[in-house]
Amino acid sequence: MINKLVLKSREECKYDMLSLGEVMLRMDPGEGRIRTARSFRVWEGGGEYNVARALHKCFDMKTGIMTAIADNEVGLLIKDLIEQGGVCTDLIAWKETDGVGKKCRNGINFTERGFGIRGALSCSDRANTAISQATIEDFDFEYIFGTLGVRWFHTGGIMAALSPESQKLVIEACKIAKKYGTIVSYDLNYRASLWDLAGGIDECVKVNREIAKYADVVIGSEEDYVACLGYEVEGADEGFKELNVDAFKKMLTQVATDFPNIKILANMLHTVRTASINDWKVLCLADGDICMSREYEGLEVLDRVGIGDSFAAGFVYGLMTSEDPELAVNYGAAHGALAMTTPGDTSMARLSEVEAIMNAAGARVKR
Repeated sequence: MINKLVLKSREECKYDMLSLGEVMLRMDPGEGRIRTARSFRVWEGGGEYNVARALHKCFDMKTGIMTAIADNEVGLLIKDLIEQGGVCTDLIAWKETDGVGKKCRNGINFTERGFGIRGALSCSDRANTAISQATIEDFDFEYIFGTLGVRWFHTGGIMAALSPESQKLVIEACKIAKKYGTIVSYDLNYRASLWDLAGGIDECVKVNREIAKYADVVIGSEEDYVACLGYEVEGADEGFKELNVDAFKKMLTQVATDFPNIKILANMLHTVRTASINDWKVLCLADGDICMSREYEGLEVLDRVGIGDSFAAGFVYGLMTSEDPELAVNYGAAHGALAMTTPGDTSMARLSEVEAIMNAAGARVKR
């Protein structure tokens, strides 16, 4: 199995990796419930942004975010949080506001972590956000990819589901990135609540299959491949509680056949025993061969939000720094497992910790 991705050199690019997506405020009630909270801890987060942040904070890469933010005090808070994460904010499009949110606003996501038999719960407040209104005219893709230079571009299905303009934005960005030799990764990241308002499942499949034509690397869970690309997994039960690995291998092979431009596919297999105990592993298809990450059985979870984004960051790092997809999928799986042990959407891991987990280090106190 060989990683056949050809990356541009670091010397010719401002960004090792650039993401396109929405950045919201996450309001976290800690160990309590949203409905009874008297205070919230604030994090920044977003499916595409989380990958850029982790690639910088954990893997020491130069990353940036393309997004739009409403120009008010909340927007400035989001920018400050992004800067604390070390992600370049030069490509933020600032949108004029009217003071009440009718013109545009910044998204908020209330998320409680869950514990044991009580599952995690998310309550989003993200209609009419600045990024959902952003158009191709807000970003000079020719300049970004052709002059500044980007080695790896990442976006995802959450961004694509925000609005018809967002779909056009994602497709155009992918086209121009490919034009200038930038590797494109796409995380399917299906969200039923967003697609229900964006045309339903048929529109979801139509849009995602169009975007997939421009991707070099595609990432998703079993549900993502079914909902976003219209595939079926033979023998899968409702909710994918029983995971037939051979069926997923067959599905990935079919995706690669239908989209010959896609060089590498990853399928995250996540079994939720309880909110606090999960099983976790990832399949990867590259150059016609299948490999699987180390299996993390009975993984204890503090906060599972962002596990897929953390996997994507580790996976991208592995693909950018080695020719071995099996090594890359293990970077991703280990980083995702670590992300579930800390609060918030974004990773708090270090590269040395990721590699220690890959090498089956225990959780003894380090002195």
